[in-house]
Amino acid sequence: MFRNDLLGNKRILITGGGTGLGKAMAHRFLQLGATVYICGRREEVLEQTAAELSAQGTIHALPCDVRNREAVEAMFDAIWKAGPLDVLVNNAAGNFIARTEELSPRAFESVIGIVLLGTLHATLACGRRWLKTSHPGNVLSISTTYAPVGSAYVVPSAISKAGVEALTRSLAVEWGNRGIRMNAIAPGPIPTQGAFSRLMPRPEMEALALDRSPMHRFGTKEELANLAAFLISDGSSYVNGEVVRMDGGEFLQGAGEFSTLGRALSEKDWESLKPRKKS
Repeated sequence: MFRNDLLGNKRILITGGGTGLGKAMAHRFLQLGATVYICGRREEVLEQTAAELSAQGTIHALPCDVRNREAVEAMFDAIWKAGPLDVLVNNAAGNFIARTEELSPRAFESVIGIVLLGTLHATLACGRRWLKTSHPGNVLSISTTYAPVGSAYVVPSAISKAGVEALTRSLAVEWGNRGIRMNAIAPGPIPTQGAFSRLMPRPEMEALALDRSPMHRFGTKEELANLAAFLISDGSSYVNGEVVRMDGGEFLQGAGEFSTLGRALSEKDWESLKPRKKS
């Protein structure tokens, strides 16, 4: 089904598109004929990614902190000058492992601001523009396997992703009859530079994660990008309000991805995982 023009004539924005899963999706969508916009907080990273992927197709880099509603609105105004988007991919995220009682209010605000409020800001900014002009639209959000059940030691993320899934299902009903689809992907562990290393800082933790999967392997960025391409394509036009789990069966083997860390990590390990203050 992945013909070269699968996403032809589609204009897509990926939040957090400069690295990791966002970059992988941008690469795949370009291969399939889309015009891609990527946004994130680090302009240099965005520009590097855009330059790297430009041979695949048309890609634009837009610096934007999705926590800032005014900045998000300004970004969508800039995009709409060239024409409306067809697809929004809410991928921007933040996460870290920590004992909840040691987290500061600012740590909670940081993750909730990016994951939950950032998704809300982008979805409403895009959705209102679609609804105003009766333009059909498609929103795909990246969730987690632990969103429905929670998980110890990643509580800010669990709270935020649960909210993202509630938003997805709620707006699927509210906006569905006006031509807007809402879906999400809940991936299991997928190695990416930066995010994955923060959540799996030791080889023993990777081994533990592998043991949690019936397939005894991690997912790949390419697998997620292919699933995302299907869900935003016209070939899935009757799929609405779904959260598609992609984890090799890990969730079925045991919920709460990080809940066993209390037994696996020592006090020294916890000290090494504490977020460091930036100077």
